[in-house]
Amino acid sequence: MLNRTDLRGRVPTPAQLRATLPRAEVDVDAALHQVRPVVEAVKERGVAAALDYAERFDKVRPASVRVPSAELAGALDRLDPVVRAAIEESISRARTVHADQRRTEVTTEVAEGGTVTERWVPVGRVGLYAPGGLAVYPSSVVMNVVPAQEAGVESLVVCSPPQAEFGGLPHPTILAAARLLGVDEVWAVGGAQAVALLAYGGTDTDGAPLDPVDMVTGPGNIYLTAAKRMLRGLIGIDSEAGPTEIAILADETADPDHVAADLISQAEHDTLAASVLVTTSEPLADAVEERLRHRVAATKHTQRVTEALSGPQSGVVLVSTVDDGLRVVDAYAAEHLEIQTADARAVAARVCNAGAVFVGPYAPVSLGDYCAGSNHVLPTGGFARHSSGLSVQTYLRGIHVIDYSAGALREVADKVVALAEAEDLPAHGEAVTARFPEAPA
Repeated sequence: MLNRTDLRGRVPTPAQLRATLPRAEVDVDAALHQVRPVVEAVKERGVAAALDYAERFDKVRPASVRVPSAELAGALDRLDPVVRAAIEESISRARTVHADQRRTEVTTEVAEGGTVTERWVPVGRVGLYAPGGLAVYPSSVVMNVVPAQEAGVESLVVCSPPQAEFGGLPHPTILAAARLLGVDEVWAVGGAQAVALLAYGGTDTDGAPLDPVDMVTGPGNIYLTAAKRMLRGLIGIDSEAGPTEIAILADETADPDHVAADLISQAEHDTLAASVLVTTSEPLADAVEERLRHRVAATKHTQRVTEALSGPQSGVVLVSTVDDGLRVVDAYAAEHLEIQTADARAVAARVCNAGAVFVGPYAPVSLGDYCAGSNHVLPTGGFARHSSGLSVQTYLRGIHVIDYSAGALREVADKVVALAEAEDLPAHGEAVTARFPEAPA
């Protein structure tokens, strides 16, 4: 089922690894031409265009974009108590972790009378996207809302696609999760039209304003990602999320049934989901293949999982040593990376590139998806080489406050003038010397 790449006895360069390793091919640029008319229509016609696209893509036309507060309360009242308890636990653990990510103001005295202070200021208004396609993700509501709230964002709106099954409202579990988090503004709009409406704002069908946001975060399909790319600059974004992915670095000590179960858990998201096993043990790879045959046949989404596991984005990579495996997983830079080796904690400490690292046999990715306390909105497609997952920092802006006395400025004035002249920007230097007219020319 899984394609195999044998790197034993070879030490490929990072460039060779990037070209060799399995990866989903997602061309966001190719989707831009499909998304552009949607974005432009919403810019020109606002809510009417967004509702037109809901009718076309979601097969339902909501009565309004903003979900009435009574619907949020009703969804929570009807929520299965077991699911409610699980969401509440997820919220509690996420709050515990994200509260410790808050930044503090720091003032540095550069010279006597001269200080630079870094203030951390939250984004004013944020749109948080919760997908509603192949699956419904109340956990994504938690993962987006909690860090924004802990950062101090004052205005939040959750967007999720309208569902024909629920009369044009987002899925009731999404509404219930928003209510549990204290979010009272939810919009029934999905896809590229959601990003456009968040960016431009509009007027709802009842005449109420739908205020634009400063930033949009949350995962979605390629069309939502293309809209984020197109509108970046007018709004801030967290990242351009691609198909989900898991890499597992394992040796002969790993349990093949655990490995197989974890590969399947990511594959059930999407036919483009990537499941990659990097191992020093060919017998383990063989055993995992055997377990996959049994588990895939028994899982609910057999067809989807089979397509994902047999696709070019998934596979087994055989390596000679754990050190070689670390080079491979760092080049791959997985969204989720599991370490199932001897002394897993020490091996995990050497990982440089991953959205999140799951250590040992009892930290499956599913734990991080829901109740570890970590965030599951993570960089995909190798972006973990340079980007982080969603956190409190995502919603904070560092502002430098420069406070210099006359004496502190005078002390460095000649250096400013020298650098200004070196860059042929004499007015820069004159902006300093103008403050000291008594100084010799």
